[in-house]
Amino acid sequence: MSADPASRTAAAAAPLTSSGMLLGVRRVSVLLPGIVVFAVAFGAAAAAKGLTLLETVLMSGLVYGGVSQLVAMEIWRPEWSWGAIAGLAVVTATVNARMILQGAALQPWFAYYSKRLNALHLFFYTDANWLIGTRYREEGGRDLGVLIGAGLALWVVWVLATLAGHGLGALVSDPRRYGIDLVMPIFFAAMIVPMWKGRRAAMPWLVAGLVALVTAKLVNGYAFIITGSLAGALTGAFRDDAA
Repeated sequence: MSADPASRTAAAAAPLTSSGMLLGVRRVSVLLPGIVVFAVAFGAAAAAKGLTLLETVLMSGLVYGGVSQLVAMEIWRPEWSWGAIAGLAVVTATVNARMILQGAALQPWFAYYSKRLNALHLFFYTDANWLIGTRYREEGGRDLGVLIGAGLALWVVWVLATLAGHGLGALVSDPRRYGIDLVMPIFFAAMIVPMWKGRRAAMPWLVAGLVALVTAKLVNGYAFIITGSLAGALTGAFRDDAA
């Protein structure tokens, strides 16, 4: 039995191909050196905190939280209470809350696919995927394979580099000492530059950055991630409504 017209239209509008996955791998390759350094730093920090190799690799493989994993290591403790666990959950949720806005920005793309497929590829979803996906969509691309390929490549490299970092131990246990904490922001900034569309379109970026900086000065913790993201999103929404 042939598929109904609506299904055929959705499939045509939102392809998923192996060539798209390979394109995603190629596009994310520019970020891999930074990912390796970042993951090595996490592995070393985890070793310094007393996590076993298995625990460290499982955290990278199953949690796969990137920045939030390093944040967790900053407040990790040898003994835990329910209050400490709740505090860690709140901090990591705050750091990762930016994914809500990122996912919403690409939701029209995801909407064509089944919930199972979206659940699978969103497990591998990262900041890098969002940057790559946003640029790809801006160029007129529609193949979800780009996100899946980039996500799988990043996940594999992240887990393997975590393994290596744990073996290095305390050599890079403090990422700030070597400037490793700046690696990912620099790479993300480089990825965002091609999205420049002029001064008016840059207003949400400017507002988000200023609000985040002010919040970081006034409030301890990682609330600046939420306030900056929301400020930028609201500025963009009002700008579009006024256009």
